[in-house]
Amino acid sequence: MEVGVRLVGIILRLFNFLLGPIFWFYGRNSRRIPPVTNPILLKSACELAAAVRNGDITSEELVTVYINRVKEVNPYLNAVVEERYRAALDEAKAVDREIEEAKQNATFDQLVKDKPLLGVPFTVKESCSLKGLSNSVGCLENAGRRATSDGKVVSLVKKAGAIPLLVSNTPELCLGWETTNMLRGQTNNPYCLSRTPGGSSGGEAALLASGASPLSVASDIAGSIRLPAAFCGVFGHKPTPGIISIDGHIPTLSDENFPKFLTVGPMTRKAEDLPLLMNIMAGDNKDILRLDEPVDMKKVTVHYMCKAADSIALLKVENCINEAIHKAVKYLETECGSTVSEEKFKELEDSVEISVSVFFSMKDIPNLLQDPANPKRDKSLFVEFIKYFFGGGSRSLQGLSFTLINRSRLFIPDSRRSYYNEKANQLREHMQRVLGTSGVLIYPVFCARAHWHGQVFVRAAGVLYSMLFNILGMPATAVPIALHDKLPVGLQVIAAPNQDRLCLAVAKQLEIGFGGWKPPQ
Repeated sequence: MEVGVRLVGIILRLFNFLLGPIFWFYGRNSRRIPPVTNPILLKSACELAAAVRNGDITSEELVTVYINRVKEVNPYLNAVVEERYRAALDEAKAVDREIEEAKQNATFDQLVKDKPLLGVPFTVKESCSLKGLSNSVGCLENAGRRATSDGKVVSLVKKAGAIPLLVSNTPELCLGWETTNMLRGQTNNPYCLSRTPGGSSGGEAALLASGASPLSVASDIAGSIRLPAAFCGVFGHKPTPGIISIDGHIPTLSDENFPKFLTVGPMTRKAEDLPLLMNIMAGDNKDILRLDEPVDMKKVTVHYMCKAADSIALLKVENCINEAIHKAVKYLETECGSTVSEEKFKELEDSVEISVSVFFSMKDIPNLLQDPANPKRDKSLFVEFIKYFFGGGSRSLQGLSFTLINRSRLFIPDSRRSYYNEKANQLREHMQRVLGTSGVLIYPVFCARAHWHGQVFVRAAGVLYSMLFNILGMPATAVPIALHDKLPVGLQVIAAPNQDRLCLAVAKQLEIGFGGWKPPQ
């Protein structure tokens, strides 16, 4: 580990220890979200689509149930940026008429084939763009800006018959692992309102876990789907890059590596919804992933690691996450017949250096210090920190911290960055070779469960477990395994590029074995 990285890590661990009691004291909160009482809210998107098709419930009734649930929980969560309830109800009524007409005209089977999510509501991460709704992505200077068109994936989900309800909160420009910004405020974790749902898809994760959304369109560039999914006890899949379009996502960069790191993908409460959504989101590219081909779990080789490395600079992975990984591996071996491999990927010990060196080598990374009055001049980072703490800043603390990391590169010498870029290439090739077309890696999503609001600044190193796989371009699925002290415990399933079907198949088996999403109690 680089000296600078080690030093930063040790300092953060020290602050994490010293500030722990303060976070706990200010984080005490006995408020809980209202429990889920309507059984409709417990069903998968696949089940809801079938219920609408079969006439068990009308789309209007279904959309109304979800709108009421969002209204019930959002005062506790602060996850909604802007809603379109009236338009959604009008669209639901139109769906009900469309179904009746199709049955009368003998075109119902074709309608179901063309629109597998007909009449099912869904929610959208603000950065993924829903036409007519807010597209400010947490930036004060973008307040009032609206999307002029749907993001490509949003349009595909709508084309499949689903009905959008709202756009949800993100960090400023998605540059953070806690969902809070100076424009919309802080989003809370439904399992403990004093804790974060993670970021940057934290608004979506909070709504899903609360039973206020059956499925979500989200995005992931450094763990932004998987981290919130793990913190909120739902499923989230980061697809192989290049399969699903990122058109319409805000922000976007001109760097050629950006589409390799950023992916748009699904978040759901039920594992069975992931393949359906992936097929819809992938559009013309869906055949590349062969998601409809069954996976023989007896032919799957399971690798596992509970930590990246032993280092005084890294926070230890919580015992409950270690236990979840061991239980998951044991279940896959004994109940599913999978082969367990003891081979480890030692190169993961350099995850921090690889991630920082490669990610921050991109050009066009948003400059949050650019002076709007004089674009050729940057504001002082030090002054902006001071202004923030005295209530006069225009940037979030996460945004400023992101800029600090970008400028310092964690003190990794320039001479070493090409070394870590090459190491990333070697690691990618090695993992692809070892995992092949039948192997997965079971690995932590983060070093701990959801932490207190603001604690990300001393626990940021924990993202090494998720960010690296954006750099490597590998698919990964966050899977809920259990609740420990009422907080979700999750892990991620990683596979070689274009082997998303392995991730989703293992996620489904683990849901069978451990119960998957469990509503907040």
